[in-house]
Amino acid sequence: MEELKFRGRKREGRHRDTWDPFQLNPIGAEKEEKRRCFELFQHLVAGFVGIMVLSSAVISKGSLLVLSTLSSPTSTRTPKERQYYVLMLVCSLVVPNLLVFLKSLWKCAFKNFVPPNMRTMGIVCGIECLVSLGTSILVLVVMPQFDVLTNLFISGGVCMLSSVLQIAFRLQRENWKIIFPICSLMLVLTGYFLLGADYYVRVSSFVSGQEDDCYWYVGIAVFASFLVSLTWWENPVQASNNMQEMLTELDTFRDFVFVISSILRIVVIAAVYLIYHVLIQENIVWSDFDFTPKADDDENTIARHRETLDIGLIVLFLQAFFSAACHWFGVVACKIHSVRMSFAFPVCFTGPAVLILGMILFLTQSEDLAGADTTSIIDFCSSLVELSTKNTSTVVMLEITKSICRTSLSSYYWTWPFSLLALEGICMWLGLITCTYYVWNFRVQRIERTTELFVRRLYESAFIDLSLLLNTKMKVVRTRNQESSVVDDVENCVIYLCATMWHETYDEMLKILTSMFRLDRYRGEPKEEHKDVFDFECHIFVDDAFMIEKETGKKFVNEYVTDLIHVVIEVYRVFTNKEPDDVSIIETPYGGRLMFVMPEGNMLYFHLKDKQLIRNKKRWSQIMYLYYLLGWKGYIVKNPQKITRQNNPCRASLISLDGESFLLPQHDNDSKRKHISDDNTYIMALDGDTDFHPAALILLVDRLRKYGNVGAACGRIHPTGMGPMVWYQKFEYAVGHWLQKTAEHVFGSVLCSPGCFSLFRGSALMDDNVLKRYTTTATRASEYVQYDQGEDRWLCTLLLQQGWRVEYNAASDAYTNSPQEFKEFYNQRRRWGPSTLANTLDLLHSGNETVKRNSSISRLYIFYQIFTVSSSILGPASVSLMIAGAFQFVFKIEGTLSIIIAVIPPIFYMFICFLAKPNAQIIIAAIMSVLYAFLMLASFFAIIGDMAMQGTFITPTGLFLVSMAVMYLVTAILHPQEFSMIIYGLMYFICIPSGYLLLTIYSLVNMHIVTWGTRETNKEKEEKMTQNVLCDRNCKLCCWDMKLQVTQETDNLLLQQLQQVVNPNTQVTEQVVKEQQANSKKEINNAPNGENNKGILSKSSDSKLAKRDSDSKSDTSDDSVDSIPKKESAYSSIEDDNEDDDNMLYDGSLYSGFTEEEREILPQSDWVQPVKEEFLKKLTYANMKRNLQEQIRYSLRNKNQEDVCEELVMMLTDTVNGELKDKVGPEDVLSDSQLEELQYALNEAARRILKTNRMERLERRVKRAIEKTLIAPQVEKLTEEEHDFWKKLLERYLAPIVDDKAHKEEVTRELKSLRNKAVFLYFIVNVLWIVATFFLQAIGNDVISIKIEKVWPNGTSSGEYLKVEPLSLMFLLSFAVLLVVQFLAMLYHRVYTLIHVVSYRSTEKDYIPRDEEDEEGLILENQIANGLVITSDDL
Repeated sequence: MEELKFRGRKREGRHRDTWDPFQLNPIGAEKEEKRRCFELFQHLVAGFVGIMVLSSAVISKGSLLVLSTLSSPTSTRTPKERQYYVLMLVCSLVVPNLLVFLKSLWKCAFKNFVPPNMRTMGIVCGIECLVSLGTSILVLVVMPQFDVLTNLFISGGVCMLSSVLQIAFRLQRENWKIIFPICSLMLVLTGYFLLGADYYVRVSSFVSGQEDDCYWYVGIAVFASFLVSLTWWENPVQASNNMQEMLTELDTFRDFVFVISSILRIVVIAAVYLIYHVLIQENIVWSDFDFTPKADDDENTIARHRETLDIGLIVLFLQAFFSAACHWFGVVACKIHSVRMSFAFPVCFTGPAVLILGMILFLTQSEDLAGADTTSIIDFCSSLVELSTKNTSTVVMLEITKSICRTSLSSYYWTWPFSLLALEGICMWLGLITCTYYVWNFRVQRIERTTELFVRRLYESAFIDLSLLLNTKMKVVRTRNQESSVVDDVENCVIYLCATMWHETYDEMLKILTSMFRLDRYRGEPKEEHKDVFDFECHIFVDDAFMIEKETGKKFVNEYVTDLIHVVIEVYRVFTNKEPDDVSIIETPYGGRLMFVMPEGNMLYFHLKDKQLIRNKKRWSQIMYLYYLLGWKGYIVKNPQKITRQNNPCRASLISLDGESFLLPQHDNDSKRKHISDDNTYIMALDGDTDFHPAALILLVDRLRKYGNVGAACGRIHPTGMGPMVWYQKFEYAVGHWLQKTAEHVFGSVLCSPGCFSLFRGSALMDDNVLKRYTTTATRASEYVQYDQGEDRWLCTLLLQQGWRVEYNAASDAYTNSPQEFKEFYNQRRRWGPSTLANTLDLLHSGNETVKRNSSISRLYIFYQIFTVSSSILGPASVSLMIAGAFQFVFKIEGTLSIIIAVIPPIFYMFICFLAKPNAQIIIAAIMSVLYAFLMLASFFAIIGDMAMQGTFITPTGLFLVSMAVMYLVTAILHPQEFSMIIYGLMYFICIPSGYLLLTIYSLVNMHIVTWGTRETNKEKEEKMTQNVLCDRNCKLCCWDMKLQVTQETDNLLLQQLQQVVNPNTQVTEQVVKEQQANSKKEINNAPNGENNKGILSKSSDSKLAKRDSDSKSDTSDDSVDSIPKKESAYSSIEDDNEDDDNMLYDGSLYSGFTEEEREILPQSDWVQPVKEEFLKKLTYANMKRNLQEQIRYSLRNKNQEDVCEELVMMLTDTVNGELKDKVGPEDVLSDSQLEELQYALNEAARRILKTNRMERLERRVKRAIEKTLIAPQVEKLTEEEHDFWKKLLERYLAPIVDDKAHKEEVTRELKSLRNKAVFLYFIVNVLWIVATFFLQAIGNDVISIKIEKVWPNGTSSGEYLKVEPLSLMFLLSFAVLLVVQFLAMLYHRVYTLIHVVSYRSTEKDYIPRDEEDEEGLILENQIANGLVITSDDL
């Protein structure tokens, strides 16, 4: 309700100024705000991850303590059982090393392999062997000798080396924090002292089970703990400048080092086990590992052996699985920016949690031990000895309780020494906390690699909590000059949003411009820092932007540009409630350019392409903006030019952006690019109808910013529209993104980043054999198919072949219009199908070379692509066989006959495609698609009915259908925001013959047609256009043909002559009449209404524009010299008030853009004036009042001066009314003299109001707002350097292609020849597949078949057998395996997408506007205004 009232108040305000207050409000134009549901979801995810970290760490640590207790020599287990539990301990140490070995081996084999430096590898492997030796001794030798509480506490001492290195390297950013590692070292040493004292008291007080040799084990425990602490030697070293060269070198071949070191660690673990237990203790009997029942074993023995096996395997599984789970969830907790609550807190309190849980179990379960005496702790511990021979108690609980009784609690003399053990635990725990204090302030970027979070990939399963804390990377970096600094700050980047337009509709243009203005609002002013650290520009490249008037031959913008201008004005009004402020019109060698400053100060450019001057279509537009943004702008940054005196020193030299003036607005981001590398320069490729939100773009930026080898990233494309064709595409796009693109991302690299929404890295596009190769003009048939029919896929192929990776982000959503008509859909896929196949085959052909260059592409991935390509090639045959099966199910036709019937329609349609025209082919395909849909629907229900009749779905067909349905349902559930796509699944199913059979035939047979096929127009190349024709009559009489045409210009001239006759005292001189006659011939001052004549920009009021021109000329015709001092006096009056003010930095005419002399020097094209006059509507009386009000409010929006702001708005509005109300109409455009007088009056009124309120500091902002309100669109000129660049670029790469007739005929012949070869190949392969299936059917299932037992749903056998052809079963299984692989990849991708989304939401921009203080920054004045020339050196 509040939103309705708010819109109503805005509409009422507009209604006071105009009779047309109504406006469009595109979806998504409302201000962004954080969604509460996402915040709640973020906290739920963080809470779940924290609970998982804590619970998995407790289970991992507890299970290791259980194994060490069960393997203790003092346990009540038999020697055979104890040696089995020792073996489980060995396995628990081996498992993490084995996992790291497999992962590293995979990367070395299928990713990249770098030969290691033998010296560095030797050092690292030596350290790893020492670590493995310490871990093995501590776990296999020492811990079984101690009680469970000592084992829990003693592990805290493994942080001693980290504390020593932190003290030695002085890694603290603040000197006082060195107290933390010092305290840690002291606490650990105190803990070891208390450990020795505790065991001395135990031996002295004759605690049962304590021998004199325990002192040796205490010493060995200290030594082993020191060796274990070597595990994390890299962490303090990498945080200092010591050994940086070796660590940097190590990162290049770390995977190979892990392969070798993992093997060595396993060998050391086995060696310690064998040496201690076989050679020293001699307690291993190899035959005892045989737990198979023997003939002389009784039932109790067999049951006890089974119990021992179960306990050992279950505890081993819990320890291994939850150690890995704890490590993984710990990584996730850091990546979702919940370091304190979900990582540091759970991991730090794992030890206390295990202790509390153990004590609770001890106190609550001790009474349940059958036969235990609970009168006192001493009697209780004594009674446990008798329970060792009974099986009435839980083994694990009994052994843990007995281990606790080995402490001083069971002493006959005193129990106070138990406090020594408690103090030991406290000291060890506090030592760990103080050593890892930096974890609590751990800084994490939005998206982090695991290698940037943790120093080493390997985790220590025996000490999982300590391993996570000590392995967390210290990000406190000290430079060589001993000054601390942080190196993980996010680097700034520049994003160029480049949209290509080709005959878009008004609504489609509205989508892309709304998206760009949303991004402008999200980014804010360019001078402000942003949490996402980026700057951007928007560029829209309009193909076929001009039209030619038939009669005069003059060039004007066409209806698409007219719509685009109307849309940008409408969107500007929606976002700001005012007209565009700064508009520039520039003639260029390729056509024209319109330049806008968006509401927050970011730049928007329209590049209008004339197809007679530059090549049209999407690929050439991409080459155009890539060379312009990466080539030219990168060049001028590396070679700064001095700013020379220009012929038109107007607003082109400077642009005022809310308190700061930037030199040359088109080079604003160029100046920032001086400090930004090509790696951080991004190109966002868009279509003219793409709709996206800022979050979608930022998620893609995160991928490129974090992973240097990613050359491109794409998002999830959602087709929009209505109708059956759109429904089919919705599910098709969903399945393609859910399964296919995720599989490509996980197993290798995405093959196609669609041009409608993809982010490219500048350095990747500038790489060898990418952009230069992309400019190749197609001359051969295969090049026409690969290069021009799917340019985005070819560009990605070039990137992949050069070693770059292409990624997919499922959370980056973009919406684009999809074909709604059957014909448009078929024509679109006619381009995509052959292009996809050609690029994939090109990539597979260069597979060996690509595998060497690209670390993301392995031979296994090449095999995966070969399999998918083979499946797609066999698609028509597979669909035909599926249709044959449908005939069998529905009409009960035998197999061979059904195959013959099924292949007749495809063959018939193939002949139709060869003989008929494309339109007829599509009509026949549509009819056949409907018939096939009915058949597929009948088949669907027939299969269900057959399963009901059979009484089971466990048949090949039934299993396949059910599993497919379940898999798609689960996939849809895992995409909750897209779950509704599952509704269109049935539509997709019944359209399979059309999409995979008829469409394939149509695409192949029409491969020789290389036209675009979509958004085509039937209009003539030259369109007739009339301008403000008041009377247009053709008179034919006998042999006389007479044309009578009266235009607005001749009508105005006639009226002025009549006025001169009626009133001789008027000041319209003959000279003025002549000037107007000349202007009527040279310029197009008036345009027809847009609704009646869409070929040219409309003009709201011809009379008022003519009046404005006459007023302007009458002012300058009397004495042109006198008019200039008036402007200078206006300037001087302002500059007297504030000499540093940058409001009036423009020489010449402030409002019209040029002086009269400059207009003679710079002749304008015919299209410029109508475009300019469309933007001059902002200077009408009605629009000006609204613009002024909004400009004042916007300039003072964060100054906490609402009262002053509203008073200014009211008083300045009254000033406008007083100056203009009785002089001009609400739709009249003000003349230059009226604008000058109005500006002077407004400045004086604003000065008085601010002085009265003692707010003089705001005067500069208010004057700037007034200036922006009154400034007119500027007609500018390119610099000579840029003009020369465009001329050379057109000449070298983008000149219009003019093919002679002979060449066209030759290309057509080649294309038809290529078409015939492709059709023949497809036909032969599919025919062979169908023929093989046919003969297997003809031979009969009794001869060649695979028998599958029929099973009822409850799992019982029916005694019957189903006979399946081996070929069909093989293909079915292969397809099923492919789907399962894609499904698993989707699960993996979903998890990491969730992590990325949660991390983004936790660092999302705060949409609450912050207060700003006036920043008196550097103001660059105009070189003409003060006589100084500002060079790049001065800047």
